[in-house]
Amino acid sequence: MVSLRLTRMGSKKRPFYRIVAVDSRKKRDGKYIELLGTYNPLTGEHKIRKEIALKWLNEGAKPSDTVRDLFSKDGIMKEFHDSKNVK
Repeated sequence: MVSLRLTRMGSKKRPFYRIVAVDSRKKRDGKYIELLGTYNPLTGEHKIRKEIALKWLNEGAKPSDTVRDLFSKDGIMKEFHDSKNVK
């Protein structure tokens, strides 16, 4: 099963995260399938490639709680929900 979650980058006490699609059995910072975007919790800034995120959601990938919140802020979860209701 594929999950959409954060993988930690950055240095000590200066976290920076990548939003990735990864096999749910892999380690937090293990090898990932595809990079979806980035998130900096210190500034609150995040960049997400919307088309790729929607592709993975449509294929059944499960986002973590934090990733779901970031997607909601960008309107990706609403768009995904609307696309499911149209079909």
